[in-house]
Amino acid sequence: MERAILAAALEELTEAGYAGLTMDRVAARAGTGKAALYRRWPSRAELIVDACAARRFSSADVPDSGALRTDVIAALRQLSDWLGTSHGDVLRGLLTEIVHDPELARLVRERLRTAGPGPIQGVLRRAVDRGEIQPWILTSRRATVAVDLLRNHFLLYGAPIPQDVVTEIVDDVYLPLLLAPRGASAGPASRHGGEGG
Repeated sequence: MERAILAAALEELTEAGYAGLTMDRVAARAGTGKAALYRRWPSRAELIVDACAARRFSSADVPDSGALRTDVIAALRQLSDWLGTSHGDVLRGLLTEIVHDPELARLVRERLRTAGPGPIQGVLRRAVDRGEIQPWILTSRRATVAVDLLRNHFLLYGAPIPQDVVTEIVDDVYLPLLLAPRGASAGPASRHGGEGG
C-alpha cells in the first residue's frame, strides 16, 4: 500500500504540481482512504519528499569501472537521463515551491539531500577505497559540486544535458577540486579562507 501511495503522489505531482496536489486526490488514486495517508504522513510536504526519495537511483546503478573519472561521468550521465524524464519536471516544481513553503524546504534539505549515499557518494567511496582520493572528501562540500552544477544547468537550460557539459563539469571543475589538497581550492576562493581544515 505504501508503494501505491508514493507512486500515486508522484503521479499527482506530475499532473497537478505541488500547489494543486491534495491528499484526497492521492488517496483516491492509490485506492485508499485519506486517513491512511495521514497516519503515515502528517503533511502533504512529508508525503511528497518521501515519494521523491523513493524514486532516487543509487550508487548500485553506476557500474564500477575502476576509475574515478569514468565512474563520475557515468553517474552524471545517468542523473542527466533521469532529469530528462518526468522526475526532472517534479524536481523543478519542488525547487520552485520551496521558496514559498518553509516546511517543504526544511524536509527537502533534511531528507532528499541526505537520503542514502546517492550515486556520487557511492562513486566517491569506491575511489577512497582505491586510494584515488582522500577520505575527508566524502563529508566535505566538494563531494556535491558535480551534482550541484549539473542540477543548475538543468534548471537553467532543461534537458537533455549535452555530453560535453558533463565532461566539462568533471574535467574542468570536479576532478581538480577532488584532487586539490585540503584547505586548498582550484580557484580564487582559496585566498578567502577556502574550506579550512
